[in-house]
Amino acid sequence: MENKLVCFEVLSLDRTVTEGRITDRILLCNEETRQYGLPLTGHQAAALARTRSAALLESRRIEFGCGIIDRLILAFCDSPYITQENFEDCLHELIRLFYDLKNDTWDRVPDTDLIAFLKTAFDVCCQGSVELLAEKAVQLAAHIHGGGKMDTFRLQED
Repeated sequence: MENKLVCFEVLSLDRTVTEGRITDRILLCNEETRQYGLPLTGHQAAALARTRSAALLESRRIEFGCGIIDRLILAFCDSPYITQENFEDCLHELIRLFYDLKNDTWDRVPDTDLIAFLKTAFDVCCQGSVELLAEKAVQLAAHIHGGGKMDTFRLQED
């Protein structure tokens, strides 16, 4: 019983350290996001790091290093639908959506391609709606399940 408790404490400590590293990595993105008027505060970065941890746990995924969060931030900061008021909330949703989509596509689509898909769909046919983006993600997953490939999936405006 003691060994299980020790393991849990180590995992808990590791998550705290990892979230600190992720927070620092997010704040480094401010060099780029500042030019769009979208710098994140330390509090916002820490909240996003916690969302990442929770999303990984909920989706039963593991990730080494800093993962995709900085790539999501940098991909979406130039969207015409992102404002200072909605940037953080949108990122929380995108983080969750990314990991769900990664599972739903059975890990058959590289992270870079998923991020590009999310960004293109968000800007083009979803016009900044994360709800519509989630629907497009379901369509992509169905396409992959049906034997399709990422390069044969076509985004269509509804």
